[in-house]
Amino acid sequence: MGRLAQTDGLTEIQRDILATVRDFVDKEIIPVATELEHKDEYPTAIVEGMKQLGLFGLTIPEEYGGLGESLLTYALVVEEIARGWMSVSGIVNTHFIVAHMISAHGTQEQKDYFLPKMAAGEIRGAFSMSEPGLGSDVSAISTKGVKDGDHYVLNGQKMWLTNGGTSTLVAVLCKTDEGGSSPYKNMTTFLIEKTAGFGPNPTVPGLTVPGKIEKMGYKGVDTTELVLQDVRIPADRVLGGVPGKGFYQMMDGVEVGRVNVAARGCGVARRAFELGISYAQQRSTFGKKIAEHQAIQFKLAEMATKVEAAHQMMVMAARKKDGGERNDLEAGMAKYLASEYCKEVVEDSFRIHGGYGFSKEYEIERLYREAPMLLIGEGTAEIQKMIVGRRLLEEYRIAE
Repeated sequence: MGRLAQTDGLTEIQRDILATVRDFVDKEIIPVATELEHKDEYPTAIVEGMKQLGLFGLTIPEEYGGLGESLLTYALVVEEIARGWMSVSGIVNTHFIVAHMISAHGTQEQKDYFLPKMAAGEIRGAFSMSEPGLGSDVSAISTKGVKDGDHYVLNGQKMWLTNGGTSTLVAVLCKTDEGGSSPYKNMTTFLIEKTAGFGPNPTVPGLTVPGKIEKMGYKGVDTTELVLQDVRIPADRVLGGVPGKGFYQMMDGVEVGRVNVAARGCGVARRAFELGISYAQQRSTFGKKIAEHQAIQFKLAEMATKVEAAHQMMVMAARKKDGGERNDLEAGMAKYLASEYCKEVVEDSFRIHGGYGFSKEYEIERLYREAPMLLIGEGTAEIQKMIVGRRLLEEYRIAE
């Protein structure tokens, strides 16, 4: 293990968790990741291994059977997993977001029912906010929930669900028109239990997961649509028990998700750096190893600096949230910086590999296709800049 991306001030428990995860990644993920990715095959054995390690309950409070660890621990674990294969980190990410939302906003009944099963990996979560015509404008949501007695009837189409097929619990954001004039007070999060699989769901009439969306990268993990046609959901499955709070609950989850995407960017970038510096010491041109050429050393120096900077920004954002402070500024900065630097580090490693980087035999080819997803997930760079810019104006507003 090199000196890059080290984190000061960790407890012994945190260090032990990370050492265990790093060993799992090196032995169980990296050796099979490229083969599974090329087949677009769900990593069933890896997921079972993560269940045995207790990773699905990493952040869930101990009283519900989890490990009760911090967002920082979660982010560092995600960084290690993404270093092995980014798709695997996606499998735990949406699960973590939904568990966080239930822990932070759920009713006591919802916590008692869902969290122990989520900690054990018996229930695995997915997060559904986006829609085909929505993009980054959440206020334009059209999927609707209408109150009907002690139920809600949901109709609409959701998009870009990570774990949409394999999950058994989906947190779905819908428009409910019960909160007044502001669109942001007219959104509600529903907790929908379903059976894993594709097609019409056998346990939730009217709910359909059409199939996997074919993607350039980020393979193995299933990304899907979700169609709701007169789906009846009990009112006690409104997250928190009160309608109209869904937007704020989702944004809290997205802040956690942005730290996660930053951590994934850090993990992928670190792996790309490892591959690049290793290959540079094996490949020879003009009578010497290419690592001895100044041009390659400059490239490695730039890559390492970006890996380190992104990691430290991600750690700061996680610690802000753990400290109970508002962290949308830091999370936006971390997500923006880590995803952009990840793309650049991966491309530089690709260039170091030369023609071999274009071959599917080399791991860097997979990373080159995976990195672009991080530029989009949990909000584009432009959205992060907008969030950061607004927060900076709040912090530095001059008196008029």
